[in-house]
Amino acid sequence: MRYELLGPLLVSDDAGAHHSLSAPKMEMTLATLLMTAGRVTTKEQLVAELWSTAPPRRASAAVHVYLSQLRKFLAAAGDREGRAIVTKPSGYVLHLDGAGYDVDDFQELMRTGRAHQHAGRYEAALAAFESALLLVRGPVLDGTAEGPALSAFATWVEEERLDCLELSVEARTALGRHREVISLLTGLITQYPLRESFYRQLMLVLYRSDRQAEALRVYRSAQQVLRSELGLEPCRSLRRLHQAILTSDRLLDLPMAG
Repeated sequence: MRYELLGPLLVSDDAGAHHSLSAPKMEMTLATLLMTAGRVTTKEQLVAELWSTAPPRRASAAVHVYLSQLRKFLAAAGDREGRAIVTKPSGYVLHLDGAGYDVDDFQELMRTGRAHQHAGRYEAALAAFESALLLVRGPVLDGTAEGPALSAFATWVEEERLDCLELSVEARTALGRHREVISLLTGLITQYPLRESFYRQLMLVLYRSDRQAEALRVYRSAQQVLRSELGLEPCRSLRRLHQAILTSDRLLDLPMAG
């Protein structure tokens, strides 16, 4: 079996067939159990995720029904012995028991990529980061997560995805793939105009491509966007890079500088 939570929730059986839930409440119940796999999730936590601060009168009974239906769903997806969801005195535990889980895979690829990056193995680092990015298929639960824990998890996934993108850009830059990086970052800045790290990366790669004037224009664009949208000046690292470009600081020519 394999669980996939980095996007629409999917469960795959050993033959590779995908199984999905059509009922949103059941989907949220399974997602909550997956977030705390191996640990107890209390009935109160499930109620909070499913109905926030306005649960129905028979919320506990509804949770019991959802869990019963989930056990049947998981049995059809490969949990023949019904061991995936275990009832405890204080709540419920979802045991992976060797099942694949894309969140664990993503985190392991990020750790591997960072280790390669730190050691200067940029091709291997880029391969790990690209594999990690492929695991993120879209917003968690198609963007329908509303409970406090699921919403926080969805925010964490998006932030980790953006960090992974930044790291992949650093690896490409270190490999000298400047034209590719410029195209990628131009699109990312359009999509995420308030993320200063993308401006920083684009300024640096433009400078290293002997396009100093364009790098300075990127800074002015970032400055205008941040002022108009947030009423803020660029962060310290962006201002330092701007000054270094103005003075053609030789440190900018070093691999991975900035």
